[in-house]
Amino acid sequence: MKIVGLTGGIGSGKSTIATLFQAMGIPVFIADTEAKKILASSSVVREKVISLLGVRAFSNDVPNRDYIAQLVFNDPDLLAGLNAIIHPQVHISFLQWVQKQEAPYCIKEAAILFENGGFAICDATILVTAPTKLKIERVLARDKTSLKSIHQRMENQWEDQKKIPMASYVIENIDIINTKNQVQKVHKTLLSTCISSL
Repeated sequence: MKIVGLTGGIGSGKSTIATLFQAMGIPVFIADTEAKKILASSSVVREKVISLLGVRAFSNDVPNRDYIAQLVFNDPDLLAGLNAIIHPQVHISFLQWVQKQEAPYCIKEAAILFENGGFAICDATILVTAPTKLKIERVLARDKTSLKSIHQRMENQWEDQKKIPMASYVIENIDIINTKNQVQKVHKTLLSTCISSL
C-alpha cells in the first residue's frame, strides 16, 4: 500500500484536508491523536516523560497538557526530548495500523512530518499551506489560546517556503470550494499513480 504523508503548519487546516480524503474512502492516521493516546496510556512513556519534564507533567496519571506545552514550546531541547520519547511509539502504531488497511493508498497526517524525518517512509507527501494571518485567526478561534502561544508553536515548525520544495503536492487552503477541488485533483493523481505501479 502506498503511504502518503499529509502535513502543514499549525492553523493550515490539515484536519480539514484529512476529512476530505476520508470522505473519499481513504484511511487517515492522525499522528497527534495517536501521540495523545500513547502519552495517556503507556506507563513506560509516562515514566520517561516524568524523568524529562518532572512529576508535574502528570496529575493522577493524566497528562498535564498545558504544563507540558508550556515547557516544551519554550525549550527546543525539551521538545526534542519529548518527541524522541513519543515519536518512535507513534511510528510503531502507524505500521501496525497500515497492515489493517485496504485501500489504494493511506494517509499519515503529522504536523512535523518533514522536521522529524517522517516523510522518509512516504511514497508521496502533501503540504497544506495558508497565509500566516489566516492560520493565526483559525487557531485563535479553535483553541482559545494566546498569540504568544501560537507564535511559540510556529517557531518550532519550519516555514512553508522551506517545506514546499520537499512536497509532492501543495494544497493552498484558503477557500473551501477551491480546497475541495485541489483535494480531488490530488486524489485522482494518486489513484492513477497507484494503479500504474501495480
